[in-house]
Amino acid sequence: IPAPATLIDSDGAHANHLPSNITWHQGLTRGERNQLRHQRGCTVWFTGLSASGKSTIATALEQHLLQQGLATYRLDGDNVRFGLNKDLGFSEQDRNENIRRIAEVAKLFADSSTIALTSFISPYRVDRAIARELHADTKNVDEPLPFIEVFVDIPVEEAEKRDPKGLYKKARAGEIKEFTGISAPYEEPEHPEIHIRSDKVSVEEAVVQITNYLQDKGLLKQQN
Repeated sequence: IPAPATLIDSDGAHANHLPSNITWHQGLTRGERNQLRHQRGCTVWFTGLSASGKSTIATALEQHLLQQGLATYRLDGDNVRFGLNKDLGFSEQDRNENIRRIAEVAKLFADSSTIALTSFISPYRVDRAIARELHADTKNVDEPLPFIEVFVDIPVEEAEKRDPKGLYKKARAGEIKEFTGISAPYEEPEHPEIHIRSDKVSVEEAVVQITNYLQDKGLLKQQN
């Protein structure tokens, strides 16, 4: 019996590669799983400033898709930051790791033929690109997973007016360091699949816009 595999390097850091005694075991293909679950999995990745309306739209979309009988699950700060990622802070390194873990979890949900919705600021293009690449990886499977980036766009001045948690006010006062849009950068998506101006459309209109896109791409069609 081989010794248990470890994912920790000798210096205590997490390894960037799997040990040689861990192998991929092929099971159902994604196509087979989709047919058995009568649904195709994908990830809808919401990105935007704090108070842009990401979570509100994602929550409404989750409710709408569930009412249509589609397996859907939303990942956001409330169910990730207080559990899986409770060991992470808000430095650039921790933000990167936060998004990496979220991308991996979203990929697992999508691979299970579930529609994964993620609602995080995810301010850096490179991190969002890594999340997209994870879903495109086909080295161990038969087909890529659809990845839909939704840019919930709002001028920072409008986000500050909303500021439901008073975070912008605290950031302006210097009480919160590295706050996206104030003291830390937000890199807007260059080519998002869906662009929503949340200061110009209602939540309901945004849900219709996203739903129409998913329908057009065949992602809401029941599998035979």
